Amino acid sequence: MEPLHIISIEEHHSIEAGEGSSSHDQPAATATAKMERIEMLKQAGARPGAVEAAKIQKVIFLLRDHDHFVKYFEPRVASIGPIHHGKTKYELGEKYKLRLAYQFVQGLSCNNGDSLDDDINHLYKKIMKEIKKLRECFEEEVTKKYDDETLAWMLFVDGCAILQYIFCATNYKKFEELSIKNDSVAFAQQDLFLLENQVPYRLLNLLMCSSRKEDELRKSIESFIQNVTSQQMKPIEKREPTHLLDLLRTTLLGPPLSCPRRKRRPKDDPDWQSYRNVQELKLAGIQLKQSKHRSLRNVSFTRQFNFYPGYLSLPPITVDDSTGPKFMNLIAYEMCLDFKNDFGISSYISFLDSLIDEANDVKDLRKAHILHNLLGSDQEVADLFNAIGTDLVPSTEAYEDVKFQIQDYYDNDWMTWMAQFFHNHFSSPWTILAFLGVLLGLALTATQTWYAVDSPPSPCDDFCKLKLP
Repeated sequence: MEPLHIISIEEHHSIEAGEGSSSHDQPAATATAKMERIEMLKQAGARPGAVEAAKIQKVIFLLRDHDHFVKYFEPRVASIGPIHHGKTKYELGEKYKLRLAYQFVQGLSCNNGDSLDDDINHLYKKIMKEIKKLRECFEEEVTKKYDDETLAWMLFVDGCAILQYIFCATNYKKFEELSIKNDSVAFAQQDLFLLENQVPYRLLNLLMCSSRKEDELRKSIESFIQNVTSQQMKPIEKREPTHLLDLLRTTLLGPPLSCPRRKRRPKDDPDWQSYRNVQELKLAGIQLKQSKHRSLRNVSFTRQFNFYPGYLSLPPITVDDSTGPKFMNLIAYEMCLDFKNDFGISSYISFLDSLIDEANDVKDLRKAHILHNLLGSDQEVADLFNAIGTDLVPSTEAYEDVKFQIQDYYDNDWMTWMAQFFHNHFSSPWTILAFLGVLLGLALTATQTWYAVDSPPSPCDDFCKLKLP
């Protein structure tokens, strides 16, 4: 006979706690899980949809598997904000940030005659006072591991460093005084416009208001963005920028254009856009022109005398090593799920990618002074736009009128025949001379024939009629 098993006190407590597999515990656990799921559903429904000011967050999961994720989305020399803070490879960048922040603090005007320590404490307290609102500018996931004091000090250093860097960038000799080399300056500029490297513009405003150089700092931001975009900053939107990347986007796009609505093609025609690149447009007689304004929305199509040839006007753009990261982060910003926008950058890149397939397309854009190539070969530029233009979902309304006008022109056989005629006979000085030579030969032949057939009588004719003895 087997001995009886006596349940110990510990075993009894473990069963009561749910460690055992009692049938009485299962309904309770199921009910708890059910209530948790219901609560999650209610919370999701209570959250607002997309808004104009998106929270600072990580790059969306759809882009995290990109072949060049590190190259396009991770900082090169310095981490800014909480997402990449504390990583070992940015230790040198932290030293540069502290150096820049120290220079900024010297421009504070908290109380004249106060020590530097007092100025730092005064500004730090101002940030601590606003820390709740500043934390709300970030997604909860990226700040939850930092307490208020740690986050406030991080934002204090990063905000001061950003403003001092921009001030030095518009007064370039200032970097020499700080012993910061040109390569670090260039890479830091690229880091300022990464989605995961942003701080709230609200923070920058708070810091600028605390400096006796407030006006100079604000003007330096305007000059800095103007140098990056080659555009004049204009008050486009009434709202304050979310961060520097947001300010870059609104400056590049410019204000929305009001264009007259034209006749549309049937929406059930899936193949309405049949042209493929610049070379095909060129064969149809469409020429490239530089737009008068640099806004990326400023794309238009016109016809000479409303007939022939057609002109596609595009804003000028400079392509260099920073172009890929800059546009990829702007695209990632537009893809943030909580950001309500018109996908202006994505639509522009998609449209430009539709025009560029090969090196010859880039060459023609260069010759028209639309594209300034500082990257390398024309093929490298073509590869770049083909890469960043992959898997984009542009706005269906962006450049819609221009696309329809181009297609209507492209579908007209007369335009194609005229383009081929001018290409065959006027594409080079030699073909022009040959064509003029043929016309001259035909004119001489016609003149000779006319004189032979219909020439007036002359004394020579009467002499020829005389009969010799």
